Amino acid sequence: MTREAPGAGRFAPSPSADLHIGNLRTAVLAWLFARSTGRRFLMRVEDLDDRTHDDVAQQQLADLAAIGITWDDEPQWQSRQRERYDAVITELAARGLSYECYCSRKDILGAPRAPHAPEGAYPGTCRDVTEAERAAKRETGRPPALRLRADTGQYTVTDLVHGDYTGVVDDFVLRRGDGVPAYNLAVVVDDALSGIDQVVRGDDLLASSPRQAYLAGLLGYPQPVYAHVPLVLNGEGKRLAKRDGAVTLAELGVSTAFGLITESLGWPASNMGELLARFDPADLPREPWIYQPV
Repeated sequence: MTREAPGAGRFAPSPSADLHIGNLRTAVLAWLFARSTGRRFLMRVEDLDDRTHDDVAQQQLADLAAIGITWDDEPQWQSRQRERYDAVITELAARGLSYECYCSRKDILGAPRAPHAPEGAYPGTCRDVTEAERAAKRETGRPPALRLRADTGQYTVTDLVHGDYTGVVDDFVLRRGDGVPAYNLAVVVDDALSGIDQVVRGDDLLASSPRQAYLAGLLGYPQPVYAHVPLVLNGEGKRLAKRDGAVTLAELGVSTAFGLITESLGWPASNMGELLARFDPADLPREPWIYQPV
């Protein structure tokens, strides 16, 4: 019996600002994980948010190509995939797995919650309201978000960097009140329908993976291989911001940026081919890279 070939890895930037050195490092790692396992590598532009811009997306793609990252198909733009998200939302609603939510962020933060429930987890305020109460909420004119009706409070995923990770699964948003498909829905649908079976991204998104893997299971999608890699932090141990080190490729130059990235990984190389030959996920640094401006 012939073993089925692996699917694909991906990088999925949101074009709200130029990629900084931390974004580029994560993209390099995503490419390395995919290529070292014989996977295709795909690019996805996550441009559903109204704070994203086409010109920024084009610059991001140009920067990724400049440091030697290649991909195997035309980049996919989330804003052009609304029909696929709507179809999945309709399916979940037909299965009784979603409900309208009229809560604001302030409502959620101020609502009583179960003991030990994490900050920001949805407390279920609108989950079991009566039809009369729901009708009254509709009359306020506030457009509702659509939430998943989850039947568990947690889910475990296996991560190549972090091992088994158990995280919260709440009734997370599927579609925002403004009608835009939510991140946790869109990435699950896109990954599955694009044949992506390996998700490499920053470890700030590790907590999202149980929600996404749980939703994938509900939809009959296979769970991807996860690898949440350490972030790049500033000298104070905080995520990079423009004022303290979030420098871009244009500011550093391709050679300098690539050299910094490869040195931070412990595999100095002059191009992606050399880096791929030296790549060993077992030797991937487990701690954040503290970036010091050059």
